[in-house]
Amino acid sequence: MRSLLLRYIKRFLMSLGALMLLATLLFIAGNFWVVASTTRYIDDHFAECRPTDVAIVFGTSNWTRSGFRNPHFNARMRTSARLIADQRVSHLLISGDNRTQAYNEPRAMWRDLYRRGVPADQLTMDFAGFSTYDTLVRARDVFQLNEALLVTQSWHLPRAVFIGRALGMEVTGCVAEEGPAAGEWRLKVREWAARVATLGDLYIWGREPYFLGSPEPIELRDVDSGVSKASRSSLNIDIKHFITRLVSSPE
Repeated sequence: MRSLLLRYIKRFLMSLGALMLLATLLFIAGNFWVVASTTRYIDDHFAECRPTDVAIVFGTSNWTRSGFRNPHFNARMRTSARLIADQRVSHLLISGDNRTQAYNEPRAMWRDLYRRGVPADQLTMDFAGFSTYDTLVRARDVFQLNEALLVTQSWHLPRAVFIGRALGMEVTGCVAEEGPAAGEWRLKVREWAARVATLGDLYIWGREPYFLGSPEPIELRDVDSGVSKASRSSLNIDIKHFITRLVSSPE
C-alpha cells in the first residue's frame, strides 16, 4: 500500500514538473515571439521615429505611489510634444484610464501637453483606454485609425505594436525618452506576463474592450489654413472656456 502511494506521488510530481516546464517554455516562447516580431517596427531614437498623421500616447499616472512625479509620464509627454513641434505627427490621441472622477489620466495628459505648447485642436482624449488592448481596439474602431505611431516606453512598445498589427493596423513605435527609474524592474516583470496574456486575448478567448462606443473619427488639422476642420464647426464656440477650466482646475 505504501509503495503504491509513493508511486502515485512520484507520478504526480513528475507530471507537475512537466507542466511547469511546459509553462516556462510557453512563457519564454510567447515573450520571444512578441519581441522578435515587432523589433523592426520600433525606433529607439527620436530622430528615427517614422512620421505619420496621428500618434497614440498611452496613459499612465503622473504621480508615483510614493508621491513623486512619474518619470514615465513625463517621458511620454515630452516625446509627444516634440513629435508635434517637429511636425512628425499632426495629431495626438491621448488614451488612458478614467474609471473614477478622482483618477483621470487623459485629462492630466491634456493639461501637460497643452502647457508644453501643443494646440488644443491637435489633441483628442480617449477616456476609455483602460488597457493597452482597449486603447488600440478603440483607436481602430472608434477613432477610425488604420495607421498610427505609438508612444510609450521601450519595454511596453513590443506588446503595443504587436496588438496593433494583430488588429490589422499599420503601427510603428517611438520610444519615449527616458532615464533609469526606481522600481522599473517590477514593471518589466509584469510586462513579461502581460505579453503572454495578450496572446490569449488575441488568439484564444477573443477579448472584447471594456467599452467601445460609436465611431468618432479624428479631425486632422488643415495644413494649408493652419486650423482644424473641427475648429470651423460649432464645437469651437466654448473652446476657450473649456481650455481655461481644464488648465486651471487642480491636478
